[in-house]
Amino acid sequence: MSLLSVQNLTAHYGATQALFDVSLEVAQGEVVALMGRNGMGKSTTVKSICRMIPAGGTITFDGTDLRALPAHKAAQAGIGLVPEGRRCFPNLSVRENLIAAARPGPWHEATVLDLFPGLSDRLDQSAATLSGGEQQMLAIGRALMTNPRLLILDEATEGLAPLIRQAIWDVIARLKRDTGLGILLIDKSLKELSAIADTAVILDRGTRVWGGTIIELTPEVTNRHLGL
Repeated sequence: MSLLSVQNLTAHYGATQALFDVSLEVAQGEVVALMGRNGMGKSTTVKSICRMIPAGGTITFDGTDLRALPAHKAAQAGIGLVPEGRRCFPNLSVRENLIAAARPGPWHEATVLDLFPGLSDRLDQSAATLSGGEQQMLAIGRALMTNPRLLILDEATEGLAPLIRQAIWDVIARLKRDTGLGILLIDKSLKELSAIADTAVILDRGTRVWGGTIIELTPEVTNRHLGL
């Protein structure tokens, strides 16, 4: 049984339809890559799942109909989001960011700092004073502090220096190896995605145009749908 099941998802911005019958599934412990060129509906799909925008179709998380829940209840149900652009609370300290939405479970300040030891010396600094890479680490740590069962990362490595990008990928690999988290990844780094994802879904103009195992994501498929 899938942890997250999205079937025939539709979404609109005003009179403009942005998603057309998108379907995807994420199992417990599985990493799914959601791919597509810019503006093809990836972030809209995430916003729909997290109940940030209204959506049609079916969105089921661990047997619960998410469409009946507001955004904060969807988060409390076990969905942790690392949004595009990080969006830390700039005026709060690192520690305050981490505990702002903390919920009981295996992820707490000590376990997050074990994952991101570079934050240990920054706990009393405001998030606004951190580098972009440190802010991304904080955003991931904050999402983990909600103790989710599903972690969604929207462009978690975009705009970061190569060494920081690799550190983030190493963390994602560790989460896959050491936890039972389901992970939904949006990223453009095909090489890194191919090494960590189990399956992939490709969107084009709001429509699912391909889905399969990562092994089936051949150069022919990426050339046709991603221009890679």
